[in-house]
Amino acid sequence: MENFSLNYELVKKFIIEFIKEEVHSNGFNRCVLGLSGGLDSVLVAYLSKEALGKENVKAIIMPYKTSNPASKEDALVTITHLGILYETIDVTKIADAYFKKEKEMTNIRMGNFLARTRMSILFDKSREFEALVMGTSNKSELILGYSTWHGDMAASLCPIGDLYKTQIFEFAQFMKIPKKIRTKKPSADLWPGQTDEKELGAKYIQIDSILTLYVDQRKTKDEIIAMGYSQKIVESLLNRIKKTQFKRTLPPVAKFSPRTFGLDFLYPHDLTK
Repeated sequence: MENFSLNYELVKKFIIEFIKEEVHSNGFNRCVLGLSGGLDSVLVAYLSKEALGKENVKAIIMPYKTSNPASKEDALVTITHLGILYETIDVTKIADAYFKKEKEMTNIRMGNFLARTRMSILFDKSREFEALVMGTSNKSELILGYSTWHGDMAASLCPIGDLYKTQIFEFAQFMKIPKKIRTKKPSADLWPGQTDEKELGAKYIQIDSILTLYVDQRKTKDEIIAMGYSQKIVESLLNRIKKTQFKRTLPPVAKFSPRTFGLDFLYPHDLTK
């Protein structure tokens, strides 16, 4: 397996400065984030509090009726420890009002709808709190498209979006996040019993090793398989990357004018500086 170790003291300092710069350069001082109680959102809450101060961070807990109660408990433990602001909004009535009108709802459709409902609430709360929405996606799920387009993938900034899940585990230990949160099985908690590794078909250390070889080191599929990795897992992961590329790009624009968004109008978001 690949070595994912980093200087986490330096990573922490870099991400804290990144959050400050991105939030302040857009004219804000505050952020809101969805706090599920999972490791990624807890880690982002810790970093956001360090960067912006506890009075400028608001966590929104948004359980559905099938959500694991332990997730909410972990979220509340985090809020108490950090002293940040919070609000709980149960999304059950909102989601069920839609679900009951549909003839057939699969787990995937329900999960996507819940993710988009939660993000819709977060952006509304960002307006109320005069804040940006903090993303909690990591590099592994972004590469694989293992998240909901315009759901949890939609955010103002993604401070841990270039860290693989394997690095998130190590970073969380460095940040002294409680062991109970660090060691539970990664899950989006979209339906009972759902876990990331069960769905993806491999442990994160295997997944991340294959991803870094393909994405960062630019190895080919055949080269990765020749290194001893399972052909079935390699092909499954690379297929996910290719099938979900549309999630990682802006909607294509049909070009007619000299300056077209996403093509040659590429100014940074803080254009007025």
